[in-house]
Amino acid sequence: MKLTVWTYEGPPHVGAMRVATGMKGLHYVLHAPQGDTYADLLFTMIERRDHRPPVTYTTFQARDLGSDTAGLFKQACQDAYDRFKPEAIIVGASCTAELIQDDPGGLAETMGLPVPVIPLELPSYQRKENFGADETFFQIVRHLAAPMAKTARVSCNIIGPTALGFRHRDDVAEITNLLFELGIEVNVVAPMGATPSDIGRMAQAHFNVLLYPETGEQAARYCERTFDQPYTKTIPIGSGATKDFIAEVRALSGSDAPLDDTRARQRWWAASVDSTYLTGKRVFIFGDGTHVQAAARVARDEMGFEVAGIGCYNREFARPVRALAKEFGVEALITDDYLEVEKVIEALQPEMILGTQMERHIGKRLGIPCAVISAPVHVQDFPARYSPQMGFEGANVLFDTWVHPLVMGLEEHLLHMFREDFEFNDAAGPSHHGGHAPAASVDGGPAPQTPRDISGLQKNPGEVIWLDTAERELKKIPFFVRGKARRNTESFAAERGLNEISLDTLYEAKAHFAR
Repeated sequence: MKLTVWTYEGPPHVGAMRVATGMKGLHYVLHAPQGDTYADLLFTMIERRDHRPPVTYTTFQARDLGSDTAGLFKQACQDAYDRFKPEAIIVGASCTAELIQDDPGGLAETMGLPVPVIPLELPSYQRKENFGADETFFQIVRHLAAPMAKTARVSCNIIGPTALGFRHRDDVAEITNLLFELGIEVNVVAPMGATPSDIGRMAQAHFNVLLYPETGEQAARYCERTFDQPYTKTIPIGSGATKDFIAEVRALSGSDAPLDDTRARQRWWAASVDSTYLTGKRVFIFGDGTHVQAAARVARDEMGFEVAGIGCYNREFARPVRALAKEFGVEALITDDYLEVEKVIEALQPEMILGTQMERHIGKRLGIPCAVISAPVHVQDFPARYSPQMGFEGANVLFDTWVHPLVMGLEEHLLHMFREDFEFNDAAGPSHHGGHAPAASVDGGPAPQTPRDISGLQKNPGEVIWLDTAERELKKIPFFVRGKARRNTESFAAERGLNEISLDTLYEAKAHFAR
């Protein structure tokens, strides 16, 4: 654990909050000092949930450390039960409270509460948020799910979605509709939307659909061992993966129901005339392991992009991400340090980034468009509209999300191309305000453009200076390849011992690298 300005994952008790907040009838009693009580901000301000998270804190202060903090915890447990009357309670400690070793699980067990009390052992200084969610859901299933006869009709559980998850709400709706078309009933969706009673009947399903391995794989493996429930391994992000997912579900369920795939427009759009000019664009992909692996396949096989780099922040997925990177001929970046990610992006100079909200900030600084594909995300990635990432409609959403930054980049490029035009030059006001012209000089002609005087500039050894005419011409090149054009031209000039880049040098470099 380390302190940092930005972080890809919080401590594991935040993962436990995500599970508790996604469920109904479950309450989380968290042994935490004053200052660790920020759940309301996470869920009501970022995800914009319409109710507060079901978390009760002990909120002990420094002066309480010399007295009975264990008593404070037991009182908080009793107050939580008396006030909320939950079907089950989970108990645990935050990273700070873990240091005082009060054993919340043991304390709660001695209280004799009339509902199941599930202790959580979440090592805050070794593991992180996704592990916390995965472990919490696994413990809830282990304590509450019981052997049961299977449903008369073929059914499945959808497992993995949590609160504060990237598009989880819409993914669940999309996959539920898809399963319905295949004639498969959904027995339980968990943890999001489930009650402890629902968890108790999970064993009725014939198989499980695992949508998010980061937060549901332990539970899926447990159900496979204990209740003889196989689970799906394909994550249905993108057209190709959705078809593979359907084939896997058919094999598990025996369904042969026809499926309407007329909504799958993404593959046609990606091959349309106005999209093929984007073919070969270099993209850098970073995020959680599941979304990164899915995005790499979509980028290469369905959008025609070139994957210039790939990586993830959750080390639990380092092995499959490294294997995938090797298949793509690139080196995987496994790190939770956003500054390291920024250095790699700056070195690669991709045309677009597919990443998290951290990469969105990095892209803004470097002038590279970014589409968000993975948590951690901000409020704008919890849209009011239906916007899944999974299924055929999710593939359509991916097309819009990924292509539009590049298309809008082209629009910006066109504005730059015509920047000397009377309507679009920098001295002109907004065109929607009506006719206007550049400010005139005293004699009525256009304002004179003062050339840059480079005679007095001090040149460092090996430094190349761009002349104004060449700099202006460089700005006409689309922004998503401008960095590469600048580097190539400077390399061309350095090889020839040139200290200045003129318009002719720029054209010569362009001809040289076009061979």
